[in-house]
Amino acid sequence: MNEKGSWYRTQNTASDVDAKRASAYADREKRIASQHAKGKLTARERIEVFLDEGSFEEFDASVEHRCRDFGMETHKVPGDGVVTGQGIVNGRPVFIFSQDFTVLNGSVSETNAEKICKIVDQAISAGAPFVGLHDSAGARIEEGLGSLAGYAEICKRNVLASGVVPQISLIMGPCIGAAAYSPAITDFTFMVKESSHLFVTGPEVVKTVTHEVVTDEELGGAVTHATKSGVADFAFENDLEALLQLRRFVDFLPGSNRKLPPERPCTDPSERVESLDMLVPDDPNQPYNMKELILKFVDDRDFFELQPEFAKNILIGFARMNGGTIGIVANQPMVLAGCLDIDGSRKAARFVRFCDAFNIPIVTLVDVPGFLPGVQQEHGGMAKHGAKLLFAYGEATVPKVTLVTRRAYGGAYDVMSSKHLRGDVNYAWPLAEIALMGPMTAVEIIHGSATGERSKFEARVEEYRGKFASPSAAIARGYIDDVIQPCETRPRLCGALAKLRHKQLENPWRKHNNIPL
Repeated sequence: MNEKGSWYRTQNTASDVDAKRASAYADREKRIASQHAKGKLTARERIEVFLDEGSFEEFDASVEHRCRDFGMETHKVPGDGVVTGQGIVNGRPVFIFSQDFTVLNGSVSETNAEKICKIVDQAISAGAPFVGLHDSAGARIEEGLGSLAGYAEICKRNVLASGVVPQISLIMGPCIGAAAYSPAITDFTFMVKESSHLFVTGPEVVKTVTHEVVTDEELGGAVTHATKSGVADFAFENDLEALLQLRRFVDFLPGSNRKLPPERPCTDPSERVESLDMLVPDDPNQPYNMKELILKFVDDRDFFELQPEFAKNILIGFARMNGGTIGIVANQPMVLAGCLDIDGSRKAARFVRFCDAFNIPIVTLVDVPGFLPGVQQEHGGMAKHGAKLLFAYGEATVPKVTLVTRRAYGGAYDVMSSKHLRGDVNYAWPLAEIALMGPMTAVEIIHGSATGERSKFEARVEEYRGKFASPSAAIARGYIDDVIQPCETRPRLCGALAKLRHKQLENPWRKHNNIPL
């Protein structure tokens, strides 16, 4: 009798909950239509696109806010404006929240924040990536400090999860005020062009305080953050493209810092050779596209580049070799001759630290004539920002394989994963120059600009190049492990990574380091 009574009560309770949800969703048809009219998917549609079909398990779907001020007791919707749960992406688990703009504009309440915090906690416990789909008008004003406390709790969870599980934010609508800090803490932030906006203070506040007139798009749109601030790692055209590319992106990442990067069967032979002898021009001042080299040596020409429109003098992104994930950092001679600058150093340093935190080997391609000179760079803190990249490479314990393709001059040579920063395997192409500075500049400093006959000057340049700028000088000191032919690049890099697969290296114990922020 008791069992039967319990069973009936359970069924009736479930029916009541389902009926309440159905009623709430029916009332939002106009808001859903408005969402679609803007070219945006709803919170649940986004989850359906991102996760493997039928894999989503929702949590706390019946949670409602507890606010009774300003008539809020009459505005309650199950779920309270955010959908949370777990699911599968390409066969691997992820935890996710998706803010629902059709419910109170997706505003963050105390209970709303509790749901998000719960998901982050579960991601940490399970050792799985955490994904946040942001589409919210900001703090729920009716709740005052309760909403602010919720934001702080979310950010605290982001801090505790940092370096433990990968955290990804996809901005698909407004993300303003205190809401902007959580994506900034996470490892990667993606945005959608025209429909997503991220800023701490909006255009009206800016106009009042600084008298600057600016639109939402100009102040914090996807293109702005992908090209100027570097806050966004990529700006996608629409919701669908963003979610499908996010599925591809997650595939490169391990579940947590205790796991190795995922591997998949590789049909691209590791011994494959490519014709790269003509890639680097004979004229040392002539640029070439480093991305062409990357696409020729990675598995299946598949390279997921990050921040492609920001600090374009350096390339970062994920690829695979022998089926395993690698991170790539490369100077880009097409922009600023590949010089390191403030933005490029920050961009690469953060990426190197992510790879190191999650056991992802790093391949570094070097063609760098030095740090970008200029008053603006020095006054902007070039020394400290450049040191971030040096610090990141120096502390990294993952396998590090480096290839110098043409130039590695001065302090920039040191910074770009040199042997002195515990580079494991360092290669150079035959015509690479590794030196304190370019031979011509060195001769002018040593002998003066008035060197007499042109032939004598050129002879001295060649003498300096032979003694100090060729790979043989670096090999003699053990700074370069071997000179390889360009066509051997893929086989040699694959071989080096395979040998380093079980590398073990630990840094001295400390509470935490103090990177030059």
